[in-house]
Amino acid sequence: MADRRSVSRRDFLRLATATGGVAAFAACRPSAAQPGPSADASAPATIRQPIKVGVAIATTGTYGSTGLYQLEAYELWERQVNDRGGLLGRPVRLIVRDDQSDAGASEKLYEQLIAEDQVDLVLGPYSSSVTQAAADVAEKYGYPMLAAGASASELWTGGDRQYLFGVYSIAERYFGGVLEIAEREGYRTIGVVHENTLFPQSTSQGVVKLAREKGLQVGFADPYPVRATDVSSLLEKAKRQNPQVLVGGSYLPDALLITRQARDLDYTPRLMAFSVAAAMPDYGEALGRDVEYILGPSMWEPALRTPGNEGFVRAYRETFNREPDYHSATGYSACQVLEAAVTQLQSLDNRRIRDWLLGAEMQTILPGKFRVDANGMAIGHEIVTVQWQDGKKVVVWPAQHANGSYSLPTPPWSQRG
Repeated sequence: MADRRSVSRRDFLRLATATGGVAAFAACRPSAAQPGPSADASAPATIRQPIKVGVAIATTGTYGSTGLYQLEAYELWERQVNDRGGLLGRPVRLIVRDDQSDAGASEKLYEQLIAEDQVDLVLGPYSSSVTQAAADVAEKYGYPMLAAGASASELWTGGDRQYLFGVYSIAERYFGGVLEIAEREGYRTIGVVHENTLFPQSTSQGVVKLAREKGLQVGFADPYPVRATDVSSLLEKAKRQNPQVLVGGSYLPDALLITRQARDLDYTPRLMAFSVAAAMPDYGEALGRDVEYILGPSMWEPALRTPGNEGFVRAYRETFNREPDYHSATGYSACQVLEAAVTQLQSLDNRRIRDWLLGAEMQTILPGKFRVDANGMAIGHEIVTVQWQDGKKVVVWPAQHANGSYSLPTPPWSQRG
């Protein structure tokens, strides 16, 4: 199985500088209960065994482009923490596998990482459906998993998992800002389309629930299959019913498809918003002027004034020669939390790390704080809403994080740009 260097699309351009993460302290031997190998604490740091952190994440397949942002953040943290002297006086080594955007593959790979590679710690994959499979393996072995790329509430509401911890808000809350804006503008009708997988389904359910609470009329909430190549029939239905607001519970590939086919059909709702994609630089780059006026939720933005954020953005740009997106930031935040747990506990004991995570409240580069409920669901994070304006994302909600104002209604396609 190839290591992480065979799955990354680019090598590091230069070593990143530290961005205000927690400092490492002196070495400490991991608990005997840990599957991973321990190191002799009396040995010189230069010959001590590395702390192995296992990751199976999409770098190919449907979620590959998004998963790469998350992986790059993991790699940036690895370089930075080692530049600071490692954890517990030991170097950190990521052991990375490509799950090819497949839940079954993820399950097998985390089994290998824990049982065969004997990693000391794990970090989560990308997408809720893949995380669902990976979390079952982490639960089996008692490994805390920070879900840096998953937010469907179903991951936590079952009450059976004790080792999965959310890094950011659940999917059902994503579109709160979008619907508040719609309400302010007097829009009363809404249509929803969503991919028929775990996260988009959760997002759609949250939109429908919140819209009805606000007194909005939901005309339809229709699914489309994963890896869809044509959603024109759904969009033709939307055009006939003509809701003032169209929300897409989507990832990047399907949001691009919906946007392009809406343009081809000359369908222009007054407000159009997408999950995941609308917050990604790739979305704007792919669409050009067609991205204008589109809104969406974001878990983080480069312009936010959170502790360490400016340094993180600078280091990411210098290292990967591109803009980070919120998946980069959520991945990096998971690493900040994991580093804080190990550092404060001076231990790699996974049960102790789990207990620490349950009671932790700390600031990361994300808005709000890392804080979870008794089931491990994130409850301290704050979502922002962005809109594409003049080829750039502008934070338009909430007021305390905004760096601009939204512009509505959306003009016809021929008048954008």
